[in-house]
Amino acid sequence: MKKTFMGVRLRRLREERGMTQVALARALDLSASYLNQIEQNQRPLTVPVLLKINAVFGVDVQRFSDDDEARLIAGLRDVMADVAAASPGDAVSLAEIRELAANMPAVARTLLALHEGRREARERLEALSQHLGDDRAGPAAQAPMAYEEVRDFFFARHNHIAELDDAAERLAFEWRLPLGAPEPGLLHRLETAHGVRVALLAEPGPGHEGEATQRRFDAAARVLYLSPALQGAQRAFQMATQLAFLEMEPQLRRIVQGAGLSGDAARSLARIGLANYFAGALLLPYATFLHAAEALHYDIERLGQRFGVGFETVCHRLSTLQRPGARGVPFFFIRVDRAGNISKRQSATHFHFSKIGGTCPLWNVYEAFAQPGRIVRQLARMPDGRAYLWIARTVTRSAGGWGAPDKTFSVALGCDVQHADQLVYARGLDLADPGAAVPIGMGCKVCERTACPQRAFPPIGRALEVQEDRSSLVPYRVA
Repeated sequence: MKKTFMGVRLRRLREERGMTQVALARALDLSASYLNQIEQNQRPLTVPVLLKINAVFGVDVQRFSDDDEARLIAGLRDVMADVAAASPGDAVSLAEIRELAANMPAVARTLLALHEGRREARERLEALSQHLGDDRAGPAAQAPMAYEEVRDFFFARHNHIAELDDAAERLAFEWRLPLGAPEPGLLHRLETAHGVRVALLAEPGPGHEGEATQRRFDAAARVLYLSPALQGAQRAFQMATQLAFLEMEPQLRRIVQGAGLSGDAARSLARIGLANYFAGALLLPYATFLHAAEALHYDIERLGQRFGVGFETVCHRLSTLQRPGARGVPFFFIRVDRAGNISKRQSATHFHFSKIGGTCPLWNVYEAFAQPGRIVRQLARMPDGRAYLWIARTVTRSAGGWGAPDKTFSVALGCDVQHADQLVYARGLDLADPGAAVPIGMGCKVCERTACPQRAFPPIGRALEVQEDRSSLVPYRVA
């Protein structure tokens, strides 16, 4: 049996009972010196002693369980990760977390309770702000996370960065990049203009397959290393991203400096996001891509075949086509995993994605996981009465080796129903029938549909009703 050192917990039990070491030792039929060694973690807490504690005091032995300690450690790691994200210099080691969970479990539980209260208060403040139409969330609100700042930066520009889009279109023409096969032209530009050659990264060793990076640039050796797992279009995108850093650095710096971001982390993420934007615009030049999209009625798979890129790349590019005088359909773009974590979200128009308490389970972005590889479409209506056409499909990225887990996401593209007739996906749907749309919301905590069968939480604004009238809890009960 694994040795279990629980001296602090035993000492806490004794203090709760108001007993001395001698009195507790007598009650447990132990010597005082032996009990003192247990309390000082010089001896383990054995099963016979645990049984005596249970018999004498009626204490649940779960209080001294390794499982309880493991739960505390898991919770504390989440807390410390959250704190470290806001204050990178205050990181707490796993060894310190284990020590706290093992020797001061009451303190650990207090920290967990405080953090949960803080999280709920922050969510409530943000949700109330969103409910009242005030994005500032009051003076006491926590500073936004870096990636949220960057998302807001792109959203404020309708997901269109004209300076980069225009430059990418011009350079694609100057470099004579063939549509659907740009890799040789990108290689030539890297070599002739920047003296950069492209090589493959070493394969990760056994047990480290998921740790492989897609791109690494050795500036001193002038070598761009790419993952051997990348396909042709993916290699082209990574090369185009590196060219963004080499060709467009002054423009990237100027845009980031003018964005008003709060810290280095947000500025670094924005710089990467802008380089990725340039890469997409270089591979899919604006006017050419928009003309093809309109001619094909925004058929994503046919656009992918024509330009030699994947489903997600086409969706992302479609959400950026907002050049004044030559606008495409204003799309919303989102990517989620099976757990509902949103890793990408972009909007070219008024649609706001919820930042509070997850998204709506009735949304077809989750139905796509049940039909892998197939496009799922949905007419959806928000609580404010606006209707949207959404299409979603899963995309999978393989790590390339036996036994390595794949990355699977659901990618969704949506637009206001007033634009839906331009899309091939609207064929056969009655866009004018209000009853054809599925009622969805931004998320339970900000959705006003109280009778929704999938509701998990009461909406903001109903909390007082729930407290005053317990019958109102019924619609939110989870089976």
